[in-house]
Amino acid sequence: MFTGLVQDKAIIRGIEKRSESSVLTFETNLAHQLSIGDSISINGVCLTAIAIENTLVKADVMVQTLKLSNLGDLTVGARVNAELATRVDARLGGHIVQGHVDGIGIVVTNAMGEKWQKFVVEIPAHLAKYVVNQGSLCVDGVSLTVGEIVDSTRTVTLWLIPETVEKTTLGDKKPGERVNIEVDVLAKYVERLLGAQNGGLSHE
Repeated sequence: MFTGLVQDKAIIRGIEKRSESSVLTFETNLAHQLSIGDSISINGVCLTAIAIENTLVKADVMVQTLKLSNLGDLTVGARVNAELATRVDARLGGHIVQGHVDGIGIVVTNAMGEKWQKFVVEIPAHLAKYVVNQGSLCVDGVSLTVGEIVDSTRTVTLWLIPETVEKTTLGDKKPGERVNIEVDVLAKYVERLLGAQNGGLSHE
């Protein structure tokens, strides 16, 4: 589990494509805190470290993950948001993030304001019902508070504070770029429970 508080902007150093997976090599100052088998979030995708050498970490990425996330868009030299799995005794500063991408969003606007940066993203239709004003949304592994959602256009307005612009890759995103979206898992649990109460689940 993660919190969506990015700890490092890692750099992709290698991409090895295989028939059913790819191996990503990335450089991160978090490497010394990792052991083989540990989880790390890269752009909001939970990956498992398979090799560690100094500041370089390797992780397998399955074909399905490449299709469902923007990891398949990465090139060598790209910067990505990295976060270690949260500790049980740590403060939950963001929100509960699983590292399971629900869909791909498209950046519509990324404009600097007087203090904050206005970040607007179009999300897939099937995810809009899970997003509420002042709720939480994870974009490329970053926990953000929803400023506004417009259902007719499926656009979500988020405001990036200077700290977020500095510590993550979101400040550099251009309109048209794809970003990973994970909605609040609590909303999905509520939907599931309500479906069970209304007889919407099979008991077979």
